[in-house]
Amino acid sequence: MEDVAGWIAPTATMIAAMMTAVNLGARVTGWGFVVFTIGSIAWSVVGLSSGQTNLLATNGFLTLVNLIGVWRWLGKQRAYEDGGKSATEASRRSAYPTLFTATGIAGMPVVDAGGETVGKAVEALVTCESGNVSYVVVASSGLGGIGEELRAVNRAQIDFACDRLNLRHPRAWFESLPPLAEGDWPAAPAELTRSDAR
Repeated sequence: MEDVAGWIAPTATMIAAMMTAVNLGARVTGWGFVVFTIGSIAWSVVGLSSGQTNLLATNGFLTLVNLIGVWRWLGKQRAYEDGGKSATEASRRSAYPTLFTATGIAGMPVVDAGGETVGKAVEALVTCESGNVSYVVVASSGLGGIGEELRAVNRAQIDFACDRLNLRHPRAWFESLPPLAEGDWPAAPAELTRSDAR
């Protein structure tokens, strides 16, 4: 039993870590916590059978934490995502304007005027008073976030579609925008602050 648990524990832990790290939505993350739970139970068996009380105590606690993760991601968060998806689908079949969830912006491809993908949306910044989007932060280049550049694109320069964001300009215009400093985003996109200064 200890030998089997000794193989299951690290395998489940590694698989679960990958499932939660990629952030592919509530269901994948939730199932990642299910696999984490299997791993922590297997580590507890290893700790119990080998007399390592510290390993047993740690993974007993982690099993509880993982079960909370299952409840959070396969329960509540999944219900939120399902609700947003149902509203989006219902709006496409109705006479009302088509909807998409605000959280759905993150990860959407950003396409230039020629139809070429220039990056992906990271975040949309919304003004408190009006609730309107001020600008969208777009990540370009980089593999897995390494070497990527972030740029703030004025809302007026983007058309929102249900599955992508369309720039009204070519790639060269996008690349002429100054990259943002990490962790230091502006109060307004650069083109607005330049025009305000004139």
